[in-house]
This record gives sequence, structure tokens and C-alpha cells, in this order.
Amino acid sequence: QVQLAESGGGSVQAGGSLRLSCAASGRTFNNYVMGWFRQAPGKEREFVAAITWSGAGITYIDSVKGRFTISIDNAKNTVYLQMNSLKPEDTAIYYCAARTQYAVQYNNWGQGTQVTVSS
Repeated sequence: QVQLAESGGGSVQAGGSLRLSCAASGRTFNNYVMGWFRQAPGKEREFVAAITWSGAGITYIDSVKGRFTISIDNAKNTVYLQMNSLKPEDTAIYYCAARTQYAVQYNNWGQGTQVTVSS
């Protein structure tokens, strides 16, 4: 069974940086896509970024392009989200998710980690 554990959330001022980590376990992930999502208070959960396990395919939502970087360490089974130039509107619970390359939806989720950006 796939298990995802996020860490690295916290509180920062606008313009600051945080790095989120997602440790994956429970199986081999060679044909998986790993994603980061976020949910702000009163809003629906939204996609932030995704990366194929090989690292060859990367996508971002427009609002984080140039500020966030997703990466993967295959040896550690860990996915990272480096977040720079943080804005108050980035405040949300951030979730790590996983799906196979052929799945339409993500069906494995972590418990989430809170990111709070103050102005």
C-alpha cells in the first residue's frame, strides 16, 4: 500500500522560502507521477505541480511558475517542492499525491502540511 508523508511546512513572511518533502513508501514507483496540491481555507483543492518518477516530465500551475521547483530523489523515494518568493495567497495545506502514469486521477494522498505566509 502506498504511503505518502509530507514534511517541511511552516510559517514565513512574504518573500520567504520553504521546502516541502514527500517521502513515498509501500511499493516501487517507477511508473508513477508524483504531484503537489494545495487547499486554501474556503477554497477547493488545486493542482500545484507534478513530476514523473524519472524526473523527465514536470508541470506547474501558472501562478507558481518561476517561484516553485519540484524535484525528485529516486534513491530516497522523496519528492520535494522548493517554494521561493512566497506570497500570502500561497497560504494553504499542501498535499502530496501519487498516481500511475496511466491513471486519470491521483488515488494516493498524504496527510498534508500547513504553509502560512504572512504579509
